[in-house]
Amino acid sequence: MRKLLRLLFLVTMMVPAAPAIAQEIAVSELLAESPNLSNQEITIEGELVGDFGFRGDGWMWTQLNDDPYVDHPIRDGIAPIGGNIGVGVRIPSELAESLDHPGGYHHRGPVVRLTGIWRHHDPDRQGESYLEVESLELIDEGRLLDEGVVWWTVIVGLGLLAAAGLIWTARPKPDEH
Repeated sequence: MRKLLRLLFLVTMMVPAAPAIAQEIAVSELLAESPNLSNQEITIEGELVGDFGFRGDGWMWTQLNDDPYVDHPIRDGIAPIGGNIGVGVRIPSELAESLDHPGGYHHRGPVVRLTGIWRHHDPDRQGESYLEVESLELIDEGRLLDEGVVWWTVIVGLGLLAAAGLIWTARPKPDEH
């Protein structure tokens, strides 16, 4: 019986453990718990914004925002709800090359689900905190944002031009004095 238990114990020790599942977390929670999550695998979702900084070392740096503007950009008509909430992300270039350009005023960036290791105040990166991405899933492609024509500004502009034209034509001519 002892031999059987020893054998069973050895077999269980040789079987690889199931990989840990990455903790899914919102960016606001990540920022609040940043030191406690250092060097842990996490998953975050949001919009890639700013610039895509491709580096010669095989990595691309950018920012991932997780705020109400991801689904409802201001240019789509939503009223401002607060500030942007985001973190730096470091993505292998081969994962990032197929992405549409990042979000900005005229463009909503790609919405992604990123899994990787959270680096809190990484001493190898001058104290930067960022997600070192291992996998990237595209949830929604980027798109142009168009607020359309704001007609009241066109009407006011035309009215001001008409008033300037009337003033210009009604002014006294230099030879009329």
